[in-house]
Amino acid sequence: MAAAAAVFALLMASALAGAAAGGDIVHHDDEAPKIPGCSNDFILVKVQSWVNGKEDDEYVGVGARFGPKIVSKEKHANRTRLTLADPIDCCTSPKEKVSGDILLVQRGKCKFTKKAKFAEAAGASGIIIINHVHELYKMVCEKNETNLDINIPAVLLPRDAGFALHMVLTSGNSVYVQQYSPDRPVVDTAEVFLWLMAVGTVLCASYWSAWSARESLSEQEKLLKDGREVLLNVENGGSSGMIDINVASAIMFVVVASCFLIMLYKMMSSWFVELLVVIFGIGGVEGLQTCLVALLSRWFRPASESFFKVPFFGAVSYLTLAVSPFCIVFAVLWAVHRHFTYAWIGQDILGIALIITVIQIVRVPNLKVGSVLLSCAFFYDIFWVFVSKRWFHESVMIVVARGDKTDEDGVPMLLKIPRMFDPWGGYSIIGFGDILLPGLLVAFALRYDWAAKKSLQTGYFLWSMVAYGSGLLITYVALNLMDGHGQPALLYIVPFTLGALIALGWKRGELWNLWSKGEPQRVCTHMHVQPQPQQNYPNLLPLQGPRSL
Repeated sequence: MAAAAAVFALLMASALAGAAAGGDIVHHDDEAPKIPGCSNDFILVKVQSWVNGKEDDEYVGVGARFGPKIVSKEKHANRTRLTLADPIDCCTSPKEKVSGDILLVQRGKCKFTKKAKFAEAAGASGIIIINHVHELYKMVCEKNETNLDINIPAVLLPRDAGFALHMVLTSGNSVYVQQYSPDRPVVDTAEVFLWLMAVGTVLCASYWSAWSARESLSEQEKLLKDGREVLLNVENGGSSGMIDINVASAIMFVVVASCFLIMLYKMMSSWFVELLVVIFGIGGVEGLQTCLVALLSRWFRPASESFFKVPFFGAVSYLTLAVSPFCIVFAVLWAVHRHFTYAWIGQDILGIALIITVIQIVRVPNLKVGSVLLSCAFFYDIFWVFVSKRWFHESVMIVVARGDKTDEDGVPMLLKIPRMFDPWGGYSIIGFGDILLPGLLVAFALRYDWAAKKSLQTGYFLWSMVAYGSGLLITYVALNLMDGHGQPALLYIVPFTLGALIALGWKRGELWNLWSKGEPQRVCTHMHVQPQPQQNYPNLLPLQGPRSL
C-alpha cells in the first residue's frame, strides 16, 4: 500500500518538477519590441479606488511599454477622478472633452497606442483599459509604429477588476483612483525559508533512507551469523517494501510524467483541482502517518511491535492505528480550509512528509540509474517550462503550477510560502519534483558513504548536499533576475548535483563502482574455511590407532 502510494506521489511530483516561481501574474511577451517612445519596463500597478469619498477596493494592473513612467511611492501619486469613456472602446475621439480625468475604456479592436492618443487629445490625464479575459497581458507597440509621443500613463486591468469599476461608475457614483507601482524587494524572506525547507527535507529524507538501509544490512549480517538455512528462508520469502528504480523505469517515468502533465493542462478546472486535492490528501495522510510512526516508535516500542490484521490493509500496528485518525483529521482540515491565508502551513507539512516517505521507499541503486533519471528530468523540465510555449503559446508547467484556469491559488503538489515583504503579495513556490528527484540521488550518496564507512569529508553526501543547495540557490538568483517569472529549477540543480558526484567519483577512482554497483567492495566476514570431508584415496591408508595382538 505504501509502495504504491509512493510511486504515484513520485509521478505527481515529477509532473511539476520545474515549478519554481515567484508568484508573478504578468505573462511573458518575448516578441514585444522596444522602440523610441515605447521602451518602458513592464511593471505591475496598484489602482486604489475611492467611491463617494470612501476608500474602496484596490486592483492590480500592468503598465504599458509606452507613455510616462508611473510613480513608485504612494505619497507621490495623485488622486484623480475616473470617467467612463464614450465611446467605451475609445477607438475614436471621445464625444466630450475631459479636464484631467482618467478614462476607463474597454479593450476593443484598435491598438492600445491609438486609444491612448485619443484619450490624451480629449484632455485625459491617464487611461485604464479593461481586458477581455481574466489574465493580464503586456501592452506593447507594433514595429511599424513611429508617432509614439504619448504623454499619459496607460494601465491594463483584468476583466473582473475592470468590470467592477465599470459597474460602480454606471451606477452614478463618484469614483477617484490613485495609481502607483511600489518596488519589489530584490530578495524576499520567503525565498530564504523555502530554500531552508527544501534543503532540510532532502537532509532528513537522506538520513532516514540511509538509516533504514543500515538497519537492513545489520539484520542480514545477524542472520548470516545465525546460519545459512535461516538466510535462505529470509531470501526466499518476505519483502523489504523498498522499490529500486532501473534505467528503463527511469526513462519511462519521465514519459508518463509528461502525459500526466498534459492531462493536468488540458483538464485543468475547478472540479479537477478538487480531485487533485483529494489525491494529495490521501498521499499526505500516508506520508504523515509513516513519518510519525517512525518517530514515535522509539518511545512506544511495544505499540509499534504489536500487530493485528485489518481487511485490505493487512497487518497494522497499534501505534499506526493510534496515529492514523490524527493524520486523517489534519488532511481533512487542510482541504476544507485551504483557501485561508494560513493554509499553506498544512500543505507544506503534508508535502514534506510525503516527500520524505517517498525518498525512504523509492531508491536509486547506482549512479547510472540516477544519472539517467536526472538527465531525463533535466530535459523534461526545460521542455515544459520553455519549449512548450512554441506549441501551446504559454508555459505548460507554469500554467499548471499556478492553476491559471481555475479559481485556486495553484495546485497542491507544491511547497509554498507567502512573500512576506513584497507589496504585491503572492507566494514563492517550488515543485515537489525539484526536491524529490535530486533527493533520491543525495540519499544514494549517504547510503554509499555509510556502507563504505566514509567520513563526511571523504564521502559523497556532504558534497552532494552542498551541490544541491548551491543549485537551488542559483535557481532563486535566476528567478529574481528574470523579474519573478517561473524558472525550471532542475536546469540549475541537476548539473550541480549530478556533476559534483560524477567529478568527485572520477577524481577518487571510485566512479566505476558508484556507476555500476552502487555499493562499496565488501568482503563477507562470516565466510570461514570449512574442513573438507574425508575422502577415500586408493593409494592412501586410513589413519588407524594401535592394534592389540
